[in-house]
Amino acid sequence: MKNYSLEIEEDYAAKSACVREIIQIQINGLNPIDPVSSSASFIPKTLIRFWHDISELPNDVRVCMATWDRLANEGFALRLFDDDSARSYIKARYGQRMLAAFTRCEHPAMRCDYLRMCVLLADGGLYVDTDDALIGEGWKHIFENNRLKIQPLCYDNTAGGMMPSAEIWRPDLPTADRIFYVNNDPIAAPPGHPLLQRALERATEKLLGNHNSLDIQATTGPGNLTTALIEHAHALQVENQPFDFELLRDWDSTTEVRWNLSYRNDERNWRNVYGC
Repeated sequence: MKNYSLEIEEDYAAKSACVREIIQIQINGLNPIDPVSSSASFIPKTLIRFWHDISELPNDVRVCMATWDRLANEGFALRLFDDDSARSYIKARYGQRMLAAFTRCEHPAMRCDYLRMCVLLADGGLYVDTDDALIGEGWKHIFENNRLKIQPLCYDNTAGGMMPSAEIWRPDLPTADRIFYVNNDPIAAPPGHPLLQRALERATEKLLGNHNSLDIQATTGPGNLTTALIEHAHALQVENQPFDFELLRDWDSTTEVRWNLSYRNDERNWRNVYGC
């Protein structure tokens, strides 16, 4: 795998090729799966979510979130952060530097991106967006081992839309005019995972740097996590170590993104603010 460095961060074709290579590695079993160690930290049954102002949580979002309530009967702790509790958490667990980075996140979506990395790195658990409705039982796979788990995505430029998740895993899938990357929803991890350490530090450095404007995707979102994944996978290969992460194959049978929520029509939707 190519040594992906910060100097070629804008090389989107290289990023896409690296993610596709990781998918192929998992398809073909070319990299041995990291054995589960009795000394390793497992992913705790903690569900992590964020809404910037809980006092004004929209009813349709509340309904969506309620689909996860049954996990409490499975022994889960359900944690919902807002701006205030996120600030308190980050200050207590990470100190002033990380708090300053969080404060630089202008939009609630960026703060959500940053907060999830902080909590997952420190405490572990499963993060999902508040517009994800639980519809299946695939969440159980998350907790079968201690590997970090994230979802691969692919945008088809020719079709002008996202590819179905099952298609991404076709070994013979042509790659021309397709962009492969990973989502930052969901993320499941044990505490202290080095991939999240990379992603959080990259985001922090950007947020605290001399930038007049920051791209949300590349700074705190999927672009940042994709770059961290590539760097982490390359480091493992250089050290001849097995992957300590796993790409989810069928997450869309576990959750359903609710696109018709009221907040999507105003500035609370980052796409309306950043023109995406």
